[in-house]
Amino acid sequence: MKKHFLTIRDLNKEEILELLRLGLQIKRKGTDLRTALQGCTLGLVFEKASTRTRVSFETAMFKMGGQTLFLNRADTQMSRNEPVKDTIRVLSRYLDALAVRTYSQELLEEMARWSDIPIINALTDLYHPCQVLSDLMTIQEKRKHLEGLKIAWIGDGNNMANSWINACSILGLRLVLACPPGYQPDSRVVEKMNTHIRIVADPIEAVKDADVINTDVWSSMGQEDEREERLKQFTGYQVNETLLGLAKEDAMVMHCLPAHRGEEITEAVLEGPHSVVFDQAENKLYFHQALLKKLIKSD
Repeated sequence: MKKHFLTIRDLNKEEILELLRLGLQIKRKGTDLRTALQGCTLGLVFEKASTRTRVSFETAMFKMGGQTLFLNRADTQMSRNEPVKDTIRVLSRYLDALAVRTYSQELLEEMARWSDIPIINALTDLYHPCQVLSDLMTIQEKRKHLEGLKIAWIGDGNNMANSWINACSILGLRLVLACPPGYQPDSRVVEKMNTHIRIVADPIEAVKDADVINTDVWSSMGQEDEREERLKQFTGYQVNETLLGLAKEDAMVMHCLPAHRGEEITEAVLEGPHSVVFDQAENKLYFHQALLKKLIKSD
Protein backbone atom coordinates (compact mmCIF):
# COMPACT_ATOMS: atom_id res chain seq x y z
CA MET A 1 0.00 0.00 0.00
CA LYS A 2 0.96 3.63 -0.45
CA LYS A 3 1.89 5.56 2.67
CA HIS A 4 -1.27 7.70 2.62
CA PHE A 5 -4.95 6.80 2.11
CA LEU A 6 -6.56 9.90 0.59
CA THR A 7 -8.84 8.24 -1.95
CA ILE A 8 -9.76 4.69 -2.96
CA ARG A 9 -7.63 5.23 -6.05
CA ASP A 10 -4.60 5.01 -3.77
CA LEU A 11 -5.29 1.25 -3.74
CA ASN A 12 -5.31 -1.39 -6.45
CA LYS A 13 -7.85 -4.21 -6.70
CA GLU A 14 -5.74 -6.70 -4.76
CA GLU A 15 -5.12 -4.24 -1.93
CA ILE A 16 -8.84 -3.46 -1.63
CA LEU A 17 -9.80 -7.13 -1.50
CA GLU A 18 -7.06 -7.84 1.06
CA LEU A 19 -8.38 -5.07 3.34
CA LEU A 20 -11.91 -6.48 3.05
CA ARG A 21 -10.67 -9.99 3.85
CA LEU A 22 -8.69 -8.77 6.85
CA GLY A 23 -11.62 -6.72 8.14
CA LEU A 24 -13.94 -9.73 7.99
CA GLN A 25 -11.30 -11.95 9.57
CA ILE A 26 -10.96 -9.51 12.46
CA LYS A 27 -14.74 -9.44 12.88
CA ARG A 28 -14.83 -13.22 13.09
CA LYS A 29 -12.12 -12.95 15.80
CA GLY A 30 -9.80 -15.08 13.73
CA THR A 31 -6.94 -12.62 14.27
CA ASP A 32 -5.65 -11.58 17.69
CA LEU A 33 -4.72 -7.91 17.37
CA ARG A 34 -4.84 -6.91 21.04
CA THR A 35 -1.22 -5.77 20.96
CA ALA A 36 -0.81 -5.14 17.23
CA LEU A 37 -0.49 -1.36 17.66
CA GLN A 38 0.71 -1.25 21.26
CA GLY A 39 2.62 1.96 21.88
CA CYS A 40 1.19 3.65 18.76
CA THR A 41 -0.90 6.81 18.70
CA LEU A 42 -3.45 7.86 16.09
CA GLY A 43 -4.24 11.55 15.85
CA LEU A 44 -7.74 12.63 14.82
CA VAL A 45 -8.05 16.14 13.35
CA PHE A 46 -11.76 16.78 12.76
CA GLU A 47 -13.35 19.95 11.38
CA LYS A 48 -16.73 18.24 10.91
CA ALA A 49 -19.00 16.64 13.47
CA SER A 50 -18.80 12.86 13.74
CA THR A 51 -20.33 9.96 15.62
CA ARG A 52 -19.50 6.71 13.82
CA THR A 53 -16.20 7.70 12.23
CA ARG A 54 -14.69 9.10 15.42
CA VAL A 55 -15.88 6.34 17.72
CA SER A 56 -14.93 3.54 15.32
CA PHE A 57 -11.39 4.91 14.82
CA GLU A 58 -10.89 5.40 18.56
CA THR A 59 -12.23 1.94 19.38
CA ALA A 60 -10.17 0.34 16.61
CA MET A 61 -6.97 1.72 18.11
CA PHE A 62 -7.98 0.73 21.65
CA LYS A 63 -8.73 -2.85 20.58
CA MET A 64 -5.26 -3.10 19.04
CA GLY A 65 -3.45 -1.76 22.09
CA GLY A 66 -2.93 1.76 20.75
CA GLN A 67 -4.40 5.10 21.73
CA THR A 68 -5.92 8.14 20.04
CA LEU A 69 -5.54 11.88 20.44
CA PHE A 70 -8.55 13.94 19.31
CA LEU A 71 -7.88 17.44 17.95
CA ASN A 72 -10.62 19.78 16.86
CA ARG A 73 -8.94 22.01 14.29
CA ALA A 74 -10.28 25.05 16.14
CA ASP A 75 -8.15 24.01 19.12
CA THR A 76 -4.92 23.85 17.11
CA GLN A 77 -2.62 26.61 15.96
CA MET A 78 -3.95 26.08 12.42
CA SER A 79 -6.96 28.09 13.59
CA ARG A 80 -4.52 30.98 14.16
CA ASN A 81 -3.03 30.67 10.66
CA GLU A 82 -0.06 28.48 11.44
CA PRO A 83 0.97 27.00 8.06
CA VAL A 84 -0.32 23.49 7.53
CA LYS A 85 3.17 22.32 6.64
CA ASP A 86 4.45 23.43 10.06
CA THR A 87 1.65 21.75 12.01
CA ILE A 88 1.93 18.49 10.09
CA ARG A 89 5.72 18.25 10.36
CA VAL A 90 5.42 18.64 14.12
CA LEU A 91 2.56 16.14 14.47
CA SER A 92 4.60 13.66 12.39
CA ARG A 93 7.15 13.62 15.20
CA TYR A 94 4.55 12.84 17.88
CA LEU A 95 2.10 10.47 16.17
CA ASP A 96 2.11 7.26 14.14
CA ALA A 97 -0.81 8.17 11.85
CA LEU A 98 -3.32 10.97 11.40
CA ALA A 99 -6.98 10.63 10.37
CA VAL A 100 -8.46 13.88 9.06
CA ARG A 101 -12.13 14.80 8.64
CA THR A 102 -12.36 18.10 6.82
CA TYR A 103 -14.06 20.01 4.02
CA SER A 104 -11.22 20.37 1.52
CA GLN A 105 -9.57 17.48 -0.30
CA GLU A 106 -6.83 19.92 -1.25
CA LEU A 107 -6.06 20.56 2.43
CA LEU A 108 -5.76 16.81 3.00
CA GLU A 109 -3.39 16.49 0.05
CA GLU A 110 -1.26 19.35 1.37
CA MET A 111 -1.03 17.58 4.72
CA ALA A 112 0.12 14.42 2.96
CA ARG A 113 2.83 16.31 1.07
CA TRP A 114 4.47 17.39 4.32
CA SER A 115 3.74 14.36 6.49
CA ASP A 116 6.18 11.60 7.43
CA ILE A 117 3.32 9.49 8.85
CA PRO A 118 0.23 8.05 7.10
CA ILE A 119 -2.59 10.52 6.46
CA ILE A 120 -6.05 8.92 6.32
CA ASN A 121 -9.08 10.53 4.70
CA ALA A 122 -11.83 10.26 7.32
CA LEU A 123 -14.11 12.36 5.05
CA THR A 124 -13.80 15.36 2.78
CA ASP A 125 -16.39 17.07 0.60
CA LEU A 126 -14.98 15.16 -2.37
CA TYR A 127 -14.47 11.63 -1.01
CA HIS A 128 -15.43 9.30 1.84
CA PRO A 129 -13.23 6.28 1.08
CA CYS A 130 -13.26 4.51 4.46
CA GLN A 131 -17.05 4.46 4.50
CA VAL A 132 -17.40 3.00 1.02
CA LEU A 133 -14.83 0.27 1.61
CA SER A 134 -16.47 -0.71 4.90
CA ASP A 135 -19.77 -0.82 3.01
CA LEU A 136 -18.22 -3.12 0.42
CA MET A 137 -17.04 -5.28 3.31
CA THR A 138 -20.66 -5.49 4.47
CA ILE A 139 -21.84 -6.53 1.01
CA GLN A 140 -19.17 -9.23 0.83
CA GLU A 141 -20.11 -10.42 4.31
CA LYS A 142 -23.78 -10.76 3.37
CA ARG A 143 -23.42 -12.00 -0.22
CA LYS A 144 -20.11 -13.92 0.13
CA HIS A 145 -18.93 -12.32 -3.14
CA LEU A 146 -18.94 -9.04 -5.04
CA GLU A 147 -18.72 -10.22 -8.64
CA GLY A 148 -21.83 -9.86 -10.78
CA LEU A 149 -23.79 -7.71 -8.32
CA LYS A 150 -25.67 -4.62 -9.43
CA ILE A 151 -25.28 -1.68 -7.04
CA ALA A 152 -27.62 1.30 -7.24
CA TRP A 153 -26.97 4.76 -5.83
CA ILE A 154 -30.02 7.01 -5.38
CA GLY A 155 -29.77 10.72 -4.64
CA ASP A 156 -26.99 13.27 -4.40
CA GLY A 157 -23.78 12.84 -6.37
CA ASN A 158 -21.80 13.61 -3.23
CA ASN A 159 -18.56 12.37 -1.65
CA MET A 160 -20.09 8.93 -1.12
CA ALA A 161 -21.13 8.69 -4.77
CA ASN A 162 -17.65 9.77 -5.87
CA SER A 163 -16.03 7.09 -3.75
CA TRP A 164 -18.46 4.45 -5.00
CA ILE A 165 -17.44 5.34 -8.56
CA ASN A 166 -13.77 4.99 -7.63
CA ALA A 167 -14.29 1.64 -5.91
CA CYS A 168 -16.44 0.12 -8.65
CA SER A 169 -14.06 1.36 -11.36
CA ILE A 170 -11.15 -0.45 -9.72
CA LEU A 171 -13.10 -3.61 -8.85
CA GLY A 172 -15.04 -3.80 -12.12
CA LEU A 173 -18.45 -3.78 -10.39
CA ARG A 174 -21.74 -2.68 -11.94
CA LEU A 175 -22.92 0.63 -10.54
CA VAL A 176 -25.86 2.78 -11.65
CA LEU A 177 -26.24 6.20 -10.04
CA ALA A 178 -29.56 8.06 -10.23
CA CYS A 179 -29.03 11.76 -9.51
CA PRO A 180 -31.17 14.81 -10.28
CA PRO A 181 -29.87 17.07 -13.05
CA GLY A 182 -27.31 19.43 -11.61
CA TYR A 183 -26.48 17.10 -8.72
CA GLN A 184 -24.35 14.49 -10.49
CA PRO A 185 -20.98 13.30 -9.15
CA ASP A 186 -17.88 15.45 -9.55
CA SER A 187 -16.75 15.71 -13.18
CA ARG A 188 -13.14 14.89 -12.20
CA VAL A 189 -14.37 11.56 -10.88
CA VAL A 190 -16.79 10.85 -13.72
CA GLU A 191 -14.15 11.24 -16.42
CA LYS A 192 -12.18 8.32 -14.90
CA MET A 193 -15.06 5.86 -14.47
CA ASN A 194 -15.24 2.71 -16.58
CA THR A 195 -17.97 1.16 -18.72
CA HIS A 196 -19.49 -0.80 -15.82
CA ILE A 197 -20.79 2.47 -14.37
CA ARG A 198 -23.66 4.64 -15.56
CA ILE A 199 -25.23 7.87 -14.36
CA VAL A 200 -28.94 8.31 -15.04
CA ALA A 201 -31.71 10.64 -13.94
CA ASP A 202 -34.38 7.98 -13.31
CA PRO A 203 -34.25 6.15 -9.94
CA ILE A 204 -36.45 3.39 -11.35
CA GLU A 205 -33.84 2.60 -13.98
CA ALA A 206 -31.13 2.49 -11.33
CA VAL A 207 -32.88 0.11 -8.92
CA LYS A 208 -34.34 -2.29 -11.48
CA ASP A 209 -32.94 -5.74 -10.60
CA ALA A 210 -30.43 -4.19 -8.19
CA ASP A 211 -28.77 -6.33 -5.51
CA VAL A 212 -27.86 -3.31 -3.37
CA ILE A 213 -29.57 0.08 -3.01
CA ASN A 214 -27.56 2.92 -1.52
CA THR A 215 -28.64 6.38 -0.47
CA ASP A 216 -27.49 9.29 1.68
CA VAL A 217 -28.83 12.59 3.00
CA TRP A 218 -29.83 15.14 0.38
CA SER A 219 -28.06 18.00 2.19
CA SER A 220 -24.61 17.25 3.55
CA MET A 221 -22.69 19.16 6.21
CA GLY A 222 -22.01 22.66 4.93
CA GLN A 223 -25.04 22.66 2.60
CA GLU A 224 -27.65 23.69 5.17
CA ASP A 225 -28.49 26.89 3.28
CA GLU A 226 -29.42 24.77 0.22
CA ARG A 227 -31.81 22.52 2.13
CA GLU A 228 -35.14 23.87 0.91
CA GLU A 229 -34.07 23.93 -2.74
CA ARG A 230 -32.64 20.43 -2.48
CA LEU A 231 -35.88 19.10 -0.99
CA LYS A 232 -37.63 20.29 -4.15
CA GLN A 233 -35.02 18.98 -6.58
CA PHE A 234 -34.82 15.53 -4.97
CA THR A 235 -38.55 14.83 -5.03
CA GLY A 236 -38.94 11.35 -6.49
CA TYR A 237 -35.52 10.16 -5.28
CA GLN A 238 -36.72 8.76 -1.96
CA VAL A 239 -35.87 5.12 -1.22
CA ASN A 240 -39.30 3.83 -0.25
CA GLU A 241 -41.18 0.55 -0.42
CA THR A 242 -42.34 1.21 -3.97
CA LEU A 243 -38.82 1.78 -5.25
CA LEU A 244 -37.47 -1.14 -3.24
CA GLY A 245 -40.08 -3.38 -4.84
CA LEU A 246 -38.39 -2.89 -8.24
CA ALA A 247 -35.08 -4.30 -7.04
CA LYS A 248 -34.28 -7.99 -6.56
CA GLU A 249 -36.35 -9.79 -3.98
CA ASP A 250 -33.40 -10.10 -1.59
CA ALA A 251 -31.94 -6.64 -2.26
CA MET A 252 -30.01 -4.95 0.54
CA VAL A 253 -30.61 -1.31 1.49
CA MET A 254 -27.65 0.73 2.72
CA HIS A 255 -27.33 4.18 4.26
CA CYS A 256 -24.13 5.50 5.85
CA LEU A 257 -26.10 7.46 8.48
CA PRO A 258 -27.20 9.80 9.91
CA ALA A 259 -30.51 9.42 8.07
CA HIS A 260 -33.28 11.96 7.60
CA ARG A 261 -36.23 9.59 7.86
CA GLY A 262 -39.06 10.63 5.60
CA GLU A 263 -36.74 12.44 3.21
CA GLU A 264 -34.16 10.32 1.35
CA ILE A 265 -35.44 7.10 2.96
CA THR A 266 -38.64 6.04 4.69
CA GLU A 267 -38.86 4.74 8.22
CA ALA A 268 -40.34 1.48 6.93
CA VAL A 269 -37.40 0.77 4.62
CA LEU A 270 -34.71 1.89 7.07
CA GLU A 271 -36.11 -0.34 9.80
CA GLY A 272 -37.26 -3.08 7.44
CA PRO A 273 -35.85 -6.55 6.71
CA HIS A 274 -33.83 -5.38 3.69
CA SER A 275 -31.91 -2.79 5.69
CA VAL A 276 -28.30 -3.49 6.70
CA VAL A 277 -27.52 0.05 7.86
CA PHE A 278 -26.54 -0.91 11.40
CA ASP A 279 -24.38 -3.79 10.16
CA GLN A 280 -22.52 -1.41 7.89
CA ALA A 281 -22.09 1.04 10.77
CA GLU A 282 -20.61 -1.76 12.91
CA ASN A 283 -18.27 -2.82 10.14
CA LYS A 284 -16.56 0.57 10.12
CA LEU A 285 -14.81 -0.59 13.29
CA TYR A 286 -13.37 -3.74 11.71
CA PHE A 287 -12.43 -2.03 8.48
CA HIS A 288 -10.62 0.70 10.40
CA GLN A 289 -8.72 -1.95 12.35
CA ALA A 290 -7.62 -3.55 9.09
CA LEU A 291 -6.65 -0.21 7.55
CA LEU A 292 -4.70 1.01 10.57
CA LYS A 293 -2.78 -2.24 10.87
CA LYS A 294 -1.79 -2.12 7.21
CA LEU A 295 -0.79 1.55 7.27
CA ILE A 296 1.00 1.67 10.61
CA LYS A 297 2.53 -1.80 11.04
CA SER A 298 2.00 -3.87 7.96
CA ASP A 299 3.79 -7.21 8.14
